[in-house]
Amino acid sequence: MLAAMMRNVLIVVAAVSAVVLVAQQPPVAAPGRAGGGRGPAVVAKPAELASIRDKAGQIEAAVKDLKAKKADAALVGDVEVFAKAGRFLVEYPELFGTQAAIDHSMTVLDSGLERAKQLQAGQSPWVAGSSRTYAYYSEMDGSVQPYHVTLPANYDPAKPTRLYVWMHGRQNNTTESEFIFSFMKPRPPGNAPVADQGQIQVDLFGRINSAGWHWGGEADVFETIAAVKKRFKIDDKRVMLRGFSMGGEGGWHIALHYPDRFAAAEIGAGTWSRRPAMTGFEPYQQVALRIWENMEEWALNAYNLPLAGHDGDNDTQTPSLPTPAPTPHRGQLESSLRARAQLEKEGFKSEGEPDFLKVMGTPAVFLISQNTGHGTSPLVRQRLDAFLKEWGDKGQVSPDHIRFLTYTTRYNKDYWVSVEGMGKLYERADVEAERSGGGSAYKIKTNNVTRLALREMAQAKSISIDGQELKVKGAAEITLQKSAGGWKTDRPGTRPGLHKSHALQGPIEDAFLDPFLLVRPTGTPWNDAVNQQSLKTLARFDRLWGKYFRGHPFVKDDKDVTEADFAKYHVVLFGDPGSNKWIAKMAPKLPVKWTKETITLGAQSFSAKDNYPALIYPNPLHPSKYVVLNTGLTIIEREYNGDYGMPLWGDYAIVKVGETADVPAVNVAGLFDENWQLRK
Repeated sequence: MLAAMMRNVLIVVAAVSAVVLVAQQPPVAAPGRAGGGRGPAVVAKPAELASIRDKAGQIEAAVKDLKAKKADAALVGDVEVFAKAGRFLVEYPELFGTQAAIDHSMTVLDSGLERAKQLQAGQSPWVAGSSRTYAYYSEMDGSVQPYHVTLPANYDPAKPTRLYVWMHGRQNNTTESEFIFSFMKPRPPGNAPVADQGQIQVDLFGRINSAGWHWGGEADVFETIAAVKKRFKIDDKRVMLRGFSMGGEGGWHIALHYPDRFAAAEIGAGTWSRRPAMTGFEPYQQVALRIWENMEEWALNAYNLPLAGHDGDNDTQTPSLPTPAPTPHRGQLESSLRARAQLEKEGFKSEGEPDFLKVMGTPAVFLISQNTGHGTSPLVRQRLDAFLKEWGDKGQVSPDHIRFLTYTTRYNKDYWVSVEGMGKLYERADVEAERSGGGSAYKIKTNNVTRLALREMAQAKSISIDGQELKVKGAAEITLQKSAGGWKTDRPGTRPGLHKSHALQGPIEDAFLDPFLLVRPTGTPWNDAVNQQSLKTLARFDRLWGKYFRGHPFVKDDKDVTEADFAKYHVVLFGDPGSNKWIAKMAPKLPVKWTKETITLGAQSFSAKDNYPALIYPNPLHPSKYVVLNTGLTIIEREYNGDYGMPLWGDYAIVKVGETADVPAVNVAGLFDENWQLRK
């Protein structure tokens, strides 16, 4: 029955993904078949692919020489990204889409060859001018990723500069080559020309669409910002997030999960999966929606974040999944309408004109472009520019009053407050914290929080939390732990024993937000069918991550893995205890018993010839990192390049051998409890 339900879920997810794949167009037309397809894709001719391969090879040879000569690593990356652009086009030629894209790739690779020659001569002219294409090396998978920077006319490298971070809309075929080509001629940055406030603007690549700016796409936001800060003097208190359409979807996700990382967020349109009833989904699938979708439920986090939500009143794009029917909808404007309605439920009413509402008691505003489709009217653009200027001029200031919520300890921080432990994960946890007397006195109310870290506490003397009074001594950080007897101070840092905590709480997909290493088995398997299916799973994940997240994961044979790898990476182990030495070493400390004959999970047993476990768990050999068994992302292929990715398994699953489905069927799946134990 469970297997049948899982197949039904896959069918439903695939169907609604297909709707959005067609529906959501990019705000700026990109070369190629962006937005879901415009006729049959053009296939590159063998001679064209050979030329691309040759040019990329020439650049790679130059990069190898430059690295041997210890050339500046950042500048080498600016060259290597051209080689990577060509190499990935040869590997995934189906992403060309049009003859124009093939022609563009030749132009881009010629530019890369010129860059290589220039750097070999000790020159790097591309670091001058107002429009610059750069690259960085990702810590997540070692891949080189492009980004583009536009400098203001009055740029002064000696002065800290505000930064606008632009998240693009849907661009299904905007590979590295097309991204780079799009900046090889003058063009306005972003969705529309933005008023010059003396800002640098960075256009993110986002690893194409990256499942709606999740996982590798989420990492790209922060890795790119870090890369820009290495090259330019950026004012940390004046970094502004902007996005529209799919970029708006990413904007909701990033802004409301990281409310203390930006001085302001301008979010246009955007869609996400919205399933308040959660019908048709198992509990372990519902948590993925609470974490990465259903973003209106996180709207309270705009309390300390200046947020401007907007879209046109005639938007006809798909507003959410599932598609509302037969009731009429207002397109992706509904993202703003729902977020504002949720703030009303939280007690924050809106006042003003119907097309320009301010949420009282918060810095949030919501705007509607009149007589406009999926876009922004000149009037709203003017108002948004004023909004960005206002908060850019003010810059971030650590607030004395914080309202914050979360459904997971992954997204757990707002300025000086961090939720380090929850009574029940994936249920709403709230903190309202207010300080007075120059930071000497604190009044805090919590819900579903068991461990709380407080920073900026040097002057602290007293804390009132949930009606309990605590006397404290000032420190950089004070940690409070809740038990049956109430709250008390505790030593900062991780508690001893197994507890779900920040970046160590699952589900499986959580491992792919940080650097990870795939570990290939080399030993003699207990069961060849299990080993072969695990190898196919590894190969599939490597292929899909490469194709849609634009970088092949780190991979090592089990015999080559070192202790240093466990300290640096989440390790993803494939095989069984016979074929993979690390599964054998960790197996006694994992919550599943695996013998040659049987797999036992709690009171349930399964044949080891026909099944194998897939799970996420704290690495017994390095508990601050994860170990993952026999799976990558548990989403179907369509969703890698879609508006969202729907994780299907939770923390663990017992997977059937012999399945050929996109994501194999399971016998059982679920979530560990807050102490990483099987739930009763």
